[in-house]
Amino acid sequence: MAIEINGMAHVVLTVSNFAAARAFYGKLLPQFGMTPVFDGDRFFYCVGGRTAIGIEPCAVEHQSERFVQQRVGLHHLCLRARSREDVDRCAAAVREIGGTVVREPEEGTWAPGYYSVLFEDPDGIRLEMCFVPGAGVLAVGVSFDPKDGYVGGS
Repeated sequence: MAIEINGMAHVVLTVSNFAAARAFYGKLLPQFGMTPVFDGDRFFYCVGGRTAIGIEPCAVEHQSERFVQQRVGLHHLCLRARSREDVDRCAAAVREIGGTVVREPEEGTWAPGYYSVLFEDPDGIRLEMCFVPGAGVLAVGVSFDPKDGYVGGS
C-alpha cells in the first residue's frame, strides 16, 4: 500500500540576517495569502495555500555565509500560483519590496504552459513562483526529462 501525501506541510529556511529576512518575508508572504501565525525574536512563521513557510536565524558561526544553490541541501523553493497573472504580480511584489528578481516571468520547458518567475531573498535563497495549466507533466503522453523539460503531450 502506497502512502499518499497531501501536499507540503511546511518549509523552514535558515537565514543569516533574521531582521532583514523578517522584513522581506513579512511583506511578501501576506501578499501570497499567507497569515503570520508566529512572529517572535528568533522565528517567523506564515500559513496559507495549504503550506507554511518559516524562517529562523542560523548559528552564529554561519552568519557570514550566503546561500549557495549547488551546495548540498535546498536548491530552491517553488510555490504554485493559480494563474499567470499571479506570477506577474509576484514579480512586481518582489521588486516593490526591494527583492532581487533573477529571472523575469517567462514560459519554461518544465511542463506544458509552465510560466514562472525566479527571485532571491536577502540571503540569496532562490524562490520561484510558477503556474502550470491543466495536468502539467501528469497529462497523458507527457514525459519529463531534467535536461530537456517536458516531451510530448499537447
